[in-house]
Amino acid sequence: MAILAASFGGGLDALAHLARTVLPLYVANTMLLMVLAGSLAVIIGTGTAWLVSAAQFPGRRALAVALVLPLAVPAYIAAYIYADILSFTGPVQSGLRGLTGWGVADYTSPAIRSLPGGALVLALVLYPYVYLLARGAFAAQSLTQFRAARSLGASPLRAFWRVALPAARPAIAGGLALVCMEVLADFGVAEYFGIPTFSTGIFRSWLAMGDKAAALKLAAMMLVFVAVLVIFEARTRTGRSASRDGLAARAGEPLIELSRGGRALATLICALPVLLGFVVPAGWLAWLATSDAAIAATRELGTYLGGSLKLGFAAALTCVVAALLLAFAKARSNSWAVTGAVRLATLGYALPGALLAVGLLAPLGVFDQSLTRFARDAFGHSGGLLLTGTSAVLIYALSVRFMTVAYNSLDSGLSRIPPNLDAAARSLGAGPARVLVRIYAPLLAPSLAAAAALVFIDTLRELPATLILRPFNLETLATRTYRLASDERLVEASIPALILLAAGLIPVLLLARVGKR
Repeated sequence: MAILAASFGGGLDALAHLARTVLPLYVANTMLLMVLAGSLAVIIGTGTAWLVSAAQFPGRRALAVALVLPLAVPAYIAAYIYADILSFTGPVQSGLRGLTGWGVADYTSPAIRSLPGGALVLALVLYPYVYLLARGAFAAQSLTQFRAARSLGASPLRAFWRVALPAARPAIAGGLALVCMEVLADFGVAEYFGIPTFSTGIFRSWLAMGDKAAALKLAAMMLVFVAVLVIFEARTRTGRSASRDGLAARAGEPLIELSRGGRALATLICALPVLLGFVVPAGWLAWLATSDAAIAATRELGTYLGGSLKLGFAAALTCVVAALLLAFAKARSNSWAVTGAVRLATLGYALPGALLAVGLLAPLGVFDQSLTRFARDAFGHSGGLLLTGTSAVLIYALSVRFMTVAYNSLDSGLSRIPPNLDAAARSLGAGPARVLVRIYAPLLAPSLAAAAALVFIDTLRELPATLILRPFNLETLATRTYRLASDERLVEASIPALILLAAGLIPVLLLARVGKR
């Protein structure tokens, strides 16, 4: 609401000027990027999910888990790597010239630093959202219906298109909505590839050009996109059904029979996204990290690693404590006010980092000026603003952004605690605080640890909000990687990028474990 109120404060003339100049470009590029990346992610995720669910081929079990691994690679790191690999001096073009003897004018190569290139990079690391949901939907479908279609003469492709795919469409649409949210929130890929989107427009308007009014208006339009995607994702949760004879329940026999060539092709189709989305980025970073320049750059690693750790621990602690209180309040009360407050508090994950940062800075500036004026008049404070530019504001923004992650972990753990424990404790005279500390907290210890770990890792990888809100003396692994890669110093950025990638493996492996159930 603060974004909407501030965005139209400059009057309709300023909004009309913005609409006539840059807004159409930002809208068109953002929508085109979402369409291209989402379409590619749906094709890759749905196709691989169907193959691992319905067919038998070499490496199927390993690939079923490995197909989730690209989610561990931050999109902006993948963009830096592929821009380096596919550049004129990179191994692909250098090897091509060495093999053929061609010169510069003898061939043309597609530009990776373009909107289609950005869509491809985003799809390679985001398709696991579609893959996980589609695979779960295929596993819950009726095996009898598919076999009935086959018995009536339908080919495997026709039975998939007419029976399996329509039943999985809500789950696929849900995965597509998540991909579109991530594309909308992306800053690193769009900025590095020079694609004008809402995130890059907000960042440049606010920090580069100092035009806060334009940044707020772009944030208001971006908020409309977020609201549409949230509603779309919520609608996809309805209409899903499960079957007792699902595809996952078959007694080892494949649902579709593949020839020897078909099995080899299926292995290749499922291995290619893993290779391009995870193996190539991780391998390239590992190779760069062994160079003397990368090792020499580790002299400053302790500084920005320490900044990341402090920020991650602070955000994790804040989110875990707040989420525990929210989950406890919801467990003890069925009122609409508590339910609404919990739902409102857990909407932050849908907000892109740049949008959240700009929306926070607008009202914060007014409040901070009043607070500083009061401190000066009442206590003789002679310094600058008390809140703006401090770590506290950044920790608050990150806590708002990742509260959903912590709450979902605790809510699932809380559902396994018998309600009679709470009732027994209250019958013995224990108050709410004592029940929370002595009963709920110990029983929720594994969920608390999981929530803290997930928030900590998400905080390490977060980029746009940290860039906008961080104090001048705070450098993190993500901001350091971004700055070095933006200056074409990817070798020096390889070790911090490799740390971020390794940290991202933890939640990804947890997702893969859940997806197998």
